[in-house]
Amino acid sequence: MTDISMRTLKTDSAKGQTPASEVRWDIVELLFFAYRDFVGDADHVLEEFGFGRAHHRVMHFVQRYPGLKVADLLQVLRITKQSLGRVLKQLLDEGYIVQRAGDSDRRQRLLFATPKGEALVVRLASLQTRRIERALAPLGREGADSVRKFLLGLIDHDDPDKVLQTILKGRGEMRTRA
Repeated sequence: MTDISMRTLKTDSAKGQTPASEVRWDIVELLFFAYRDFVGDADHVLEEFGFGRAHHRVMHFVQRYPGLKVADLLQVLRITKQSLGRVLKQLLDEGYIVQRAGDSDRRQRLLFATPKGEALVVRLASLQTRRIERALAPLGREGADSVRKFLLGLIDHDDPDKVLQTILKGRGEMRTRA
């Protein structure tokens, strides 16, 4: 394991940095561990298929937004065409996704999950939903709403990402649980 130095970083408040003494280490570190465990459940399943997190992210958005354009997926994932190409080829070759030309513009590549792909996404999301439900259970409806607001607050809402804008527009319609 790498030796971790606990030295204090010097920050420049003129550059908009928070002084080290005021950094929210409690939340920063909890988010690191929460993310690790949240994706870890799915990672174990993905390993069975020889897939990684990039495959999961691609499958998630393709399944949730049928007909998603490759260009929009690149924008959502913020990865290179080369990285997406490798992952997409594997998902296409193994029958998790199909690609079709656009109706109005035949150059567009629209992505759709196959039943096999949908089943995998639901399996992974179910694992993550169980973890979410367990964490939200003691909070009740108001607590769950606070968590949702907190997570929405972490997102850059001025991002031109079309999928994100769709999610943010529909957030009032999102399923709310106690």
